[in-house]
Amino acid sequence: MVDLWRMGGRRKRLVQNALLGLAMGVVMGLDFGLTSIPARAQEAPALPVGEPAPAAPPLAVAPTVLEPLPPVDTGGGLASPEISWRVENPFRFFTDPEATARHRTTFLGLSPAEQKTSPVLSSERQQAARSRNGWAADIVDRTCWDPWRNRHACADDVDYINPKSHRIVARVVGVPDATQVDCEWVMRPRGKTNRRLETLSGRCDAEVGFEVAYPDGADIEVALGGRVLATAPVAVTDLFILGLGDSFASGEGNPDVPVRFDPERTAHYGKAGEAAFAGYPARIGGWQRVGDPAFQSESARWIDQACHRSLYSHQLRAALQLAIEDDHRAVTFVGLACSGAEVIAGLFLRYKGNEWVPNPPDLSQISAAAEEQCGAQRSLPQDLPEAYHMGGVLEGLRGLVLNKCPAEHARKIDLIMLSIGGNDIGFARLLANAIIVDQSLLKQLGGWVGQVHGVLQARAALTLLDDRYKALNRAIHNILHVPWNESDRIVLTAYPELALLGDGSKVCPDGPAGMEVVQDFALNAKRAQEGRTVSDRLHEIMRRSASAHGWTFVEGHRPAFIGRGICAGYTRNAFSVADDLRLPRRLDGQWTPYSPADYRPYAQRQRWFRTPNDAFLTGNFHVAGSLLQKVLKLESLSWFQLLLASTYSGAFHPTAEGHAAIADAVVSKARGVLARYERPKPASRVVSP
Repeated sequence: MVDLWRMGGRRKRLVQNALLGLAMGVVMGLDFGLTSIPARAQEAPALPVGEPAPAAPPLAVAPTVLEPLPPVDTGGGLASPEISWRVENPFRFFTDPEATARHRTTFLGLSPAEQKTSPVLSSERQQAARSRNGWAADIVDRTCWDPWRNRHACADDVDYINPKSHRIVARVVGVPDATQVDCEWVMRPRGKTNRRLETLSGRCDAEVGFEVAYPDGADIEVALGGRVLATAPVAVTDLFILGLGDSFASGEGNPDVPVRFDPERTAHYGKAGEAAFAGYPARIGGWQRVGDPAFQSESARWIDQACHRSLYSHQLRAALQLAIEDDHRAVTFVGLACSGAEVIAGLFLRYKGNEWVPNPPDLSQISAAAEEQCGAQRSLPQDLPEAYHMGGVLEGLRGLVLNKCPAEHARKIDLIMLSIGGNDIGFARLLANAIIVDQSLLKQLGGWVGQVHGVLQARAALTLLDDRYKALNRAIHNILHVPWNESDRIVLTAYPELALLGDGSKVCPDGPAGMEVVQDFALNAKRAQEGRTVSDRLHEIMRRSASAHGWTFVEGHRPAFIGRGICAGYTRNAFSVADDLRLPRRLDGQWTPYSPADYRPYAQRQRWFRTPNDAFLTGNFHVAGSLLQKVLKLESLSWFQLLLASTYSGAFHPTAEGHAAIADAVVSKARGVLARYERPKPASRVVSP
């Protein structure tokens, strides 16, 4: 017999194809000759839905015994040809497969230890080092979110919630001289589907792509010269993951497109001649006045502007990680978290977000989730006057109306990621109490959140939190159809500590470090410690409620935040711009301590919380000048823009690194939950020679 395996080039391919083709032609009673299937997709005639492919014609002659293909020595022994495959775009929320591939490639480049324990944080750091303004800036416009309808939808009209198919990429390994010979591929759909049998041909070392029906899947096989080498079942697992909650869930503090600053120009936030309000970093652009339309056009951008929802959200990052770490899995992610949301005003009742937009959210998060769950169908309003106010304890839920998707149309939810409770006890008001100087005008005006309160008011709110979680649990099971015996699919995430030093026994010291942006700001360590007491009580209630309702509670990230709070960094002689706690100011024609144009919001840094200075340099939230004058009616209060820019831009919220660390903890827990409900996967089959 001709020694094909020692021949090279075109001559070997011609001889091999001829011999294999002629031999298989004898077996099948067909004349293949020297022909091969062209290197493009070929479709067999359409078959009626559910009808199996016709059987091969009977053999015309006795079969000829072929010499088996030599196995390949992989260094660890001889291997037979095998098919491997993966979902091309496993994170369906990204419309461009390349966007998902960027994260997948970064993940695959991590060490085994990083892949297991800190895949999101390790990946975030690598991607931040490659992108000055963060990786999300290039992706935010390529997602399945329609901001005008406040719904998850893809621009190409693909049914986002209920996929009909997934594109997979397959390859065969273990074929000798794979770069020199052509392989033939066949994809046979399973079940009742309108998809047809597909064939492809190309070099044996190349990847091929097929559109595989969901959920039935398909069988694929690869052949050489008409001889089947291996087959594999293809069944994609598509997870429906829902994200609900507040600013710690939305990604507040981490806009997808951060603000950019002019290296020369400055902004003034007071009357002419008031040096205290001069020399602030100024946005790029041809604006004439802070707050005018040209100024507003250079604002930070969020995937959802009203809710300050971001691609850096730990919920999205966790869902993305679950998608890219399993080749046979896809994730359909629906994120509805909104900065400022509470259990009642936000999850149960409509909440318009914390930034004015012409089209704010039109449904509560629970109703919006039900609407999304219905896909192409419509959810229906349910009048629930007595079900959720817990005997009158939750007065705001009397006469409640929620949308609900009929069970026969509702897509089953695999995971609900939840972060809620902080706003319910007024944590922002506690923060205001801890950092606003007592004798300041700002304290007299009620802080930046409408009021300031201390421990007593927070404790009163804590007593109602159990009932709020109880009502929420009922709604998740009854409205969103999560089975009562699968309550662990609800994943409640704990809040990280904000200002712990050293071993976690002390809080950040008194002083304005990281807060010089507003003169009325200075941390009061005593009040911060009181706030920590409330925070610990909140944590206990969250853990207890999660246990009572059978939810999965995530708290593994909390120790990692110790020493990474708002005061972590340097107030002088910083080693890097990222770890400098000071705000750049231009006085006497010179920027000190650095130019704001050099600030990188997503650089790796010691602190995992945004300080007011960081928030000013990252989100730089301002309202339109005309609106400010209309509301405040005092030109002298133009410094209020400074307050907004340093608080409503995400101060006291996790950085992208912080969100990534939280996401790793969520992923660790979610893996266990999913494993409990995972169905056995069909095994690939190697065809024996």
